[in-house]
Amino acid sequence: MGKGKKAKDGLEGIDKAAMDGSSAQADGESAEGEESIDSAAEDRESELDRLHRELDEARAQAAEYLDGWQRAQAEFANFRKRKEAEWCQMTSRANGALLLKLLPVVDDFGRAIATVPDDLKQANWVDGVLLVKRKLDGILESEGVEAFECEGEDFDPRYHDAVAYEEVEGYDEGKVFQELQRGYMFGERVLRPALVRVAKAPATAHDDMEATSQNKE
Repeated sequence: MGKGKKAKDGLEGIDKAAMDGSSAQADGESAEGEESIDSAAEDRESELDRLHRELDEARAQAAEYLDGWQRAQAEFANFRKRKEAEWCQMTSRANGALLLKLLPVVDDFGRAIATVPDDLKQANWVDGVLLVKRKLDGILESEGVEAFECEGEDFDPRYHDAVAYEEVEGYDEGKVFQELQRGYMFGERVLRPALVRVAKAPATAHDDMEATSQNKE
């Protein structure tokens, strides 16, 4: 009976040791599992941080590219506007030079028509001359060329070329009293200034005395 008890106690000891070993193994495996989970979580966080950094860098680079593209587009638009303005100016100057050469022809037509005798004004050839003159005037008008009146206006060197200053009754000093050649505008600039005669103030008795004195000297 003593031997049977010892055998039983031995078996129980073996079972307890086996259970303790299993428990320790389970605890070890649990710890290893927790460490593995923590490591995976850290890896995911590291990967997310890396992706966030790459995303921020990509956004910064995209913003830089967009800014550069917008600047290039603005510079190109300014360049195109500048070239268009230069082309318009060059075309305007070329047209102005050509139109200026036509003005003496217009002057000649005007003088010729003004000298036609009354008994010939109904002649067919006079009608033909008038028709050509009207067509020429229409061409100038379509190109933006317009004549301007100056008689009775204040003399302005921007629009008038004075060929004489004379005392004229009924006109104040500095007034244009006669137009010798008509002036023309081309858009907003003077294509050809008008040739004019300008009134000056009448000489006073004091001025006459000074002039007489100077002549005697």
